[in-house]
Amino acid sequence: MKYILGLIYYSWKLYIGLVFGLTLLLFYPALLFVLSFERLKPYSFDINVAWSRCVRIFCFYAVESNRKVESSDEPYVIIANHTSYLDIFILYSVLPKQRFIFMGKSEILKYPLVKTFFKKLNIPVDRSSSIRSAKAFIQAKNALKNGWSIVIFPEGGIPDCAPQLAPFKDGAFQLAKSTSCAILPITFINHFKLFSDPENFCAPAMPGIAKLHFHEMIDKEEIKREELNTIKEKTYQVIHSYIPQKND
Repeated sequence: MKYILGLIYYSWKLYIGLVFGLTLLLFYPALLFVLSFERLKPYSFDINVAWSRCVRIFCFYAVESNRKVESSDEPYVIIANHTSYLDIFILYSVLPKQRFIFMGKSEILKYPLVKTFFKKLNIPVDRSSSIRSAKAFIQAKNALKNGWSIVIFPEGGIPDCAPQLAPFKDGAFQLAKSTSCAILPITFINHFKLFSDPENFCAPAMPGIAKLHFHEMIDKEEIKREELNTIKEKTYQVIHSYIPQKND
């Protein structure tokens, strides 16, 4: 029975990969065009929102969240747990009016199609080099100054212990403090069940309702007032409060 389920799960992962690739090819020319001109760069976000909705439709993913987040004139740092590749593309369609970019591991640049728009729009971080990491940090600060919110997964990737949280790294909180930006914590509740590690044959993957929880904003005054470790621990506990436990 385990291997029958594994075959079903893996078939679904292959289908999602096919949808992802075909839709990316569909939107790729438009993305490439707007990212070729700095003044058109903001339109890339609208294209990504359309792409996200398209993938969700063809992969039969609905979304259930506790509330809608109103758009803000001031950018902020979006911090979330990371349990699935779904976390990335679903964010576009649940925050369609808050322009944001991702700050993530440079390993994603090994995928040719993804490389083009990720490197031009988002911020790859090479943690093997302190100089390149520092440049990425400066790039993120400049993006915030230019009105782009920044999405960071502070676990540094999808942890082996997912859906349980791994310890948070300091970078996201250093960025929020150095720019006096608010933090929006988000918990992705069940993405690990809908699309788990593609390399794990028996790990689950299925259509369904993607559940997430938008927590209250940690305002910039609190960010400025409190120590970095205090803000990091508060964010960790807030996100953890909606993580499903093993017996759930």
